[in-house]
Formats: sequence, C-alpha cells, structure tokens
Amino acid sequence: MATIGEKLKDAESILRAHGIAHPGRQASALIGIALKRDRTFLIAHPEYSLTGADVRTIDALVQRRSSHEPFQYISGVQEFYGLEFDVTADVLIPRPETEMVVERAIKILRPRGDGSICDVGTGSGCIAISILHQLDHVSGTALDISPNALKVAGQNADKHGVSDRLLLLESDVFRVLGEERFEIIVSNPPYVPVQEIDGLQAEVRDFEPHLALTGSSDGLAIIRRIVRDAPRHLSEQGHLLLEIGFDQSEKVFAMFDPRHWHRPELFPDLQGIPRLVSAGLN
Repeated sequence: MATIGEKLKDAESILRAHGIAHPGRQASALIGIALKRDRTFLIAHPEYSLTGADVRTIDALVQRRSSHEPFQYISGVQEFYGLEFDVTADVLIPRPETEMVVERAIKILRPRGDGSICDVGTGSGCIAISILHQLDHVSGTALDISPNALKVAGQNADKHGVSDRLLLLESDVFRVLGEERFEIIVSNPPYVPVQEIDGLQAEVRDFEPHLALTGSSDGLAIIRRIVRDAPRHLSEQGHLLLEIGFDQSEKVFAMFDPRHWHRPELFPDLQGIPRLVSAGLN
C-alpha cells in the first residue's frame, strides 16, 4: 500500500506535468484535505500507510487540480479580510484587492452612528459580511442575480454571525429595491470585457462563473447601471465604492454626472493598478 511520502511525490509530479504552480505545496495541501491532516503531520509521517479509500480520494483531488480547477473550489474555502469564507463554483473566489472596498467602507462608516450598506453582486458575501463583522452598528442588504450565489452568501453570513443584520435578495442590480436608501453602496461588479475572457488564466476562464466576470463587450454595462441608479438608493452624503478593471478608470470617471456626484477618487491596489473608485453624492 502507498505511503504519504510516495503519494506526495506522485502528486507533485502529476501537478508539475500539468503546469500547476508550486506543485509540491499544492500536493501537500491536497493530501492534507484528503486525510484531514495538517502539513506538520504529513512531514513528520512520510511512512504512514494509506488505505485504498485514502488513495482514491487523493487521486480524485489531484485530478481536479491538474485540470486547473481552482484550489479554493476543491478545499471549499478562501480567506478574506481575516475571515474564512465558503466558496463554490457559483461564486467568484474572493481576492486580496477586493479588501480595499471593505477597508474604505469601514473608514467611512466607523465614525458614524447606525448605518446601512448595500452590496450589489454579493457573490460569496465577502464584502458585506466583512464590513458587518467589523462594525456591529451597521446593517446591510446584499443583492445578487444568482440564487445559488445567495445560498453561499447566506451560509457565510451564518458562519460569521451577521445573518440577523444582512438581508439577502435576488435582484438584477437594484431592480427589487423600493425606496430603500443606504449610507454606502459597495460592489465588485462584472467588469472583464467579453473579448478578454479567452485570455484569462484557465482557473478563471474555465471554472469561475462568467456571470460574475463579464456582461458586455467593454465590461462596463453593470457599472454604468450602478452609477446611473445609485443616487436613488443613497442617503445624503452617501458613498459609492466600486472595484474596476486596470484600464477602466477614465471611462468610469466619465459616468459620474457632476450634478449628482462629487469628483470620484481613485485608489490603486498594491501593484499600483487603479482598482477602487469612491464617489460621494453632492
């Protein structure tokens, strides 16, 4: 029967052959998931004999990763803003640059009393839930067109103890909202141009939901709708926070009618890429 050490070598070899980055680390993580053991155990017990069921589970996980399925979908979790979020193929995998939206929202809301947020295209719920987890005086509404994404967001809201302050609604942008107004509207909307999808990494192109990645030829259709309609759903001195693509800032800035908005601010991510647009109502 195979040992942990042997399966580590086999898995690393398979992953390397399929062009997976850091194959040794990935092999160790996959075997850890299969055995429900941490990395320390694997390193300390290379001679540990695996059962037939163990081997089949490991082989299945390695096959999934060698096909370039994202590791997060295999493990079922991703860390974001210090919290662990459940993820499935129905939602985008939370990314570090999106934490900028959370940080900016917290900076605006923390000095205020009771406040409310609206998260458009919530996906896993990572933005809204992270804000509510940090600010116990804030409540929120999270919108998504995908009912399956909302199920994931609901699981995460329960997991982090904010479900009593977060309303989840199936909606195409703001469509289901009535006259509700919020201090802040946040969104990591679909912004990848359709023609760029084929050039994305296989992990993104072949596995992450295209509904959450793109929606138009220039990638800006949903952003246009958000900017156009947000003033109807913001309170006085309300703010809109939008994550955008690396070359979209000028086009997005042009969407903000100065009759309704102060001049938007632009914040770069850690790579210096313009990533967050923040705009306040006049």
